[in-house]
Amino acid sequence: MDGQTSFTLGPSSLTEALYESVRKRIVNGEIAPGEKLTEIRIANEYSVARPTAKACLERLTALGLLRRTTHKTAVVPKLDEAEIRDLYFSRETVERAAVAALARTATVPPAAVRAQAAMKAAAGDMAFASQVEADIAFHSALVAAVGSRRLSRMHEVILGEVHLTMGQFQAHRTTHPMNVVHEHDDILKAIGDGDPERAQQRLAHHLDQAQGRLVSQLRREQSEGAHT
Repeated sequence: MDGQTSFTLGPSSLTEALYESVRKRIVNGEIAPGEKLTEIRIANEYSVARPTAKACLERLTALGLLRRTTHKTAVVPKLDEAEIRDLYFSRETVERAAVAALARTATVPPAAVRAQAAMKAAAGDMAFASQVEADIAFHSALVAAVGSRRLSRMHEVILGEVHLTMGQFQAHRTTHPMNVVHEHDDILKAIGDGDPERAQQRLAHHLDQAQGRLVSQLRREQSEGAHT
């Protein structure tokens, strides 16, 4: 990248705005897998102090969007198939607990409803990046509504890597955008109906479909790479 490139941050707090900007560049593939991110690079690109850049990199690393090499350099990772399956095992464990808890009281989180509406709009516009953001927001809202800080912290770490893989493999593009929307609708209906078992079943089906798309895309890329 041209060392003279400069990025402008929004009006929110500097550290939060910096984190959001770099995060989006990573999950959208602008900063590619294997690419290095250093304090100096971030400080220069955004005209911020190195301690601010360091805090951003540490947060991205904690959420799995960056990994530290043996030389302590932060790089953008790309998960392999075993890691994706482990990621979705962990994700399903947390989210099944969340939807079951919500369904026991038939609590449909308003934030999840808003995220679903945003996702429907994005799907209608074929706006992939907005669809992914709304998808992440939907699942975050389900877990947050349970009211368990520890469950939410675990989920935040899991969703960091989920968001990374969704952006890198662009798996949403391999299915009709409304398919995911309908799966979300099924989850919300089961919760609203007060049916914990069906809510868990609908969630498990949804995540199985998502994992399958990621694994298929990964295998496709590996096959294409082997023939080039």
